[in-house]
Amino acid sequence: MLLNILILIVGFVLLSKGADVLVDGASAMAKRFKIPEIVIGLTIVACGTSAPEAAVSISSVINGAADVGIGNILGSNIANILLILGVSAIISNLYVQKNTILYEIPFLCFISVLLMFMGFQYGLVSHIGALILCGLFSLFGVYLYFVSKNQNSQDSEIEDMSLIKMICFIILGIIGLVVGAKLTINSATEIARILNVSERIIGLTIIAFGTSLPELVTCISAALKKHSDIVIGNIIGSNLFNILFVLGITGLIRPIPFESAFLIDSAIGIVATVLLWFFVIRDKKLTKIEGLTFFVLYILYVIYLIK
Repeated sequence: MLLNILILIVGFVLLSKGADVLVDGASAMAKRFKIPEIVIGLTIVACGTSAPEAAVSISSVINGAADVGIGNILGSNIANILLILGVSAIISNLYVQKNTILYEIPFLCFISVLLMFMGFQYGLVSHIGALILCGLFSLFGVYLYFVSKNQNSQDSEIEDMSLIKMICFIILGIIGLVVGAKLTINSATEIARILNVSERIIGLTIIAFGTSLPELVTCISAALKKHSDIVIGNIIGSNLFNILFVLGITGLIRPIPFESAFLIDSAIGIVATVLLWFFVIRDKKLTKIEGLTFFVLYILYVIYLIK
């Protein structure tokens, strides 16, 4: 028990330090190459913090438990919006760019509905469905290319770094997040088992929350440093990456069963995305009150799951 507690502490330290260096490295890259922070958030940071979800989902397919992949992705996406954006907005108002409101959030809503349709109509994400998801991911990459060409990077108080230092910061940050998440999930799971918590509760809480820990710590770090674009870009990018890339690649390996119970979680994810769009469309920011609303909704969702 004591060993697991020590490992848990080490995991949290790695998550915290990994998030710090990843945000610093990504922000410095945005400044050096005059790339908008939102693009960095939607790509490097989002892919890095989504690595745990990718690892869990792909390994679940290889090990013959493909249904775990859907549950992990849906649960993480809901936590990303309601919990992580909620907590980040409570810390600091999150300002949202016009492109995010007009294109990125609606696109996330569209692919969330598409995933739900696949589950409702076919009961799985087939090879063809996975190809469609991968194709949409490629189109999103083209969109990001044009965004990076048409927007200017933001002037902010960001440390100047050499190219090698930036790359090292980003790589070390991602490694810290992935290893930290793995240690945290494993140790927390062992502690829960020692305390006789059921496997079902472990899966619905510790594993789902654990794979979203990198996003949570990264966004809190970015919010404290007033990098709103890193926060918003990380969450929107992570959710897009989870559905389009992770489920796309996983579905190409083996069709992913989509149980009817997941339809409710899909609907909750869609409602959360629409609510985010509703909150930010008027004044282009997510306020502390709206963040608190998201946080309360997530608590209610967890209570619903446990019951």
